[in-house]
Amino acid sequence: MVAQAGLIAWLTGIAAVSAVIIWSGLDAVAHAVVSVGWGIALVVVVRAATVSIAGVGWWLLFPARARPQLGTCVVVRFIREAANVLLPMAQVGGDLIGAGLLTIYAVPGALAAASVIVDVLVQAATQLLFAIVGLIVLVGLGVDATVARIAAMGVGIAMVGLVGFYWAQRRGGQRFLQYVIGRLTGDRKWRVLGTIDAVYQHLTTIYAARSDLAASIVVHMAGWVVGVVEVLIVFACMGHPISIAEALVIESLLHAVRGAAFAIPGALGAQEGGLVLLCAIFGIPPEQAIALSLVKRAADLVFGIPGLVGWQMLEFGRLVPKYALRVERPPEPINPDR
Repeated sequence: MVAQAGLIAWLTGIAAVSAVIIWSGLDAVAHAVVSVGWGIALVVVVRAATVSIAGVGWWLLFPARARPQLGTCVVVRFIREAANVLLPMAQVGGDLIGAGLLTIYAVPGALAAASVIVDVLVQAATQLLFAIVGLIVLVGLGVDATVARIAAMGVGIAMVGLVGFYWAQRRGGQRFLQYVIGRLTGDRKWRVLGTIDAVYQHLTTIYAARSDLAASIVVHMAGWVVGVVEVLIVFACMGHPISIAEALVIESLLHAVRGAAFAIPGALGAQEGGLVLLCAIFGIPPEQAIALSLVKRAADLVFGIPGLVGWQMLEFGRLVPKYALRVERPPEPINPDR
């Protein structure tokens, strides 16, 4: 049922993207995309940098004694991103996949899950901070107050959700989860309770390492800022250069829109509609806004397709040894004394 809902949302998103492109004018959008030219390659380079930075931010969250190799976190971070933007599932599906893949590299499952949970929180928190910076810049540019008020309301709602997500990771959330599971299972002992306790123990350990947590926050924030370069490149190549402040507003509030649309696979439709509205603030025509979105999605594909292939290769490598062990293991000799 969940998979069907994800597929329906994915197809609906594709239809929405198509509708926005047609509304903006196919020829105009195509001309705008073509005008970007070699700038698309530069956007791909910037995207590689931002995803790699996110991988470093994730790596920093692990306790030093159990920290996997940096390259492992970066590679798996690309796979997480690929699944989040390309697969017909909510934008957190790739994070679940990433936690599972870490176990291939001898990372305990509970630690892998805890690291991803905290990493998602840090990403959301820094994304919110980035949006607040964008909102402040937006007000400073003297745009329509209505736009600023709507953006401020969205930031406020996101802040409430973020506080709730953090609370769910603390003792109160643990007790609530144990209570719910206890009510569902009665007096029966369920193995998942031990797993949940282990995850919360690792969460406590990660949050206790405040210097590592602070370093991760700084790194993730740097990644959001670097992403502003994508907007600058695209509009400069289209012959419509904009200021750093304008690019910051567009990029930061775009990610806020994507975050609000987390249940829609790849934020299909939401990203395009959000960019049309954000770019209109600065007098940028719809076809150029859609072109920016399509260039961003081209970068998604450049890394997303290899990311999904890499995911399947890792899963296949995990399954093959188990299968070989089960098939090739010789039968145990019969002991006549038994």
